[in-house]
Amino acid sequence: MALYISRVTASIVVLLASLFLTQESYSSIVIANNASTPKYSDYELVEFPLNLEYLEAEFYLFGALGHGLDVLAPNLTGGGPPPIGAKLANLDILDRDIILQFGLQEIGHLRAIKSTVKGFPRPLLDLSKASFARIMDNAFGRPLHPPFDPYANSINYLLASYVIPYVGLTGYVGANPHLQTVTAKKLIAGLLGVESAQDAVFRTLLYERRAMKVHPYGETVAEFTDRISALRDKLGNEGLKDEGLVVPKELGAEGKVSGNILSANKDSLSYPRTPEEILRILYDTGDERVPGGFFPKGAGGAIARSYLLS
Repeated sequence: MALYISRVTASIVVLLASLFLTQESYSSIVIANNASTPKYSDYELVEFPLNLEYLEAEFYLFGALGHGLDVLAPNLTGGGPPPIGAKLANLDILDRDIILQFGLQEIGHLRAIKSTVKGFPRPLLDLSKASFARIMDNAFGRPLHPPFDPYANSINYLLASYVIPYVGLTGYVGANPHLQTVTAKKLIAGLLGVESAQDAVFRTLLYERRAMKVHPYGETVAEFTDRISALRDKLGNEGLKDEGLVVPKELGAEGKVSGNILSANKDSLSYPRTPEEILRILYDTGDERVPGGFFPKGAGGAIARSYLLS
């Protein structure tokens, strides 16, 4: 347990330190040259992440407790439908403790966003075993036998969790340069800090088990993460923005290591994603106009709905 906690803490410290770099660290000329008219308003960019925060809140709370927002924070659901197939996971003591903390943090995220913008009701979420099984089948390019069950044990649940928070992290990084108001910038920075830390914890827990074979598939934890990251890149369709726990040395930090506990570019900066890329990934269709995956009826908010109406 001490080993888990020490490595998790180290990862969080590294991530949070990077988030507090001041704007003065960058050239004013570069900033001026990159200025452009934003495609979306601050309202839309702050509203959009509710989709991921709903998703994470329900998955973590059900995984740790066997119930979600309808029990713990019904005022935040907006009357939206309960998630499909979410259930209590068979977690060990440490992992359950961590997942519960994350689930409760997501309640705070939902409250913070909804205190800033009106938002929208919880969309219909598919958190069933079948939903995650389809994602893993797509990641490996073949059906896994038996179908992957995210709720079966701690390893499976951590791998399923690996699928989600990094998408939100890259979305916040992508939104940040387009925000105009102090209120929006402050909120997104706060959300990014915790989202990054959550992703770092998942990656740390999995990195420690990277050589472990995932029963009964015969593939290592590292291979699962590599396949999931490759799938997200394929669905996002905007080049390399995702990396598993072990990479070719030339893609590791400064081209010197193959261990990849944090996914980042050649300068060890987080990759950005647009709302369109995020929808392609969350829908598991590669098309922001075609719902599926975790959002069988589509995501909520002005950005997502605009594509469903097009």
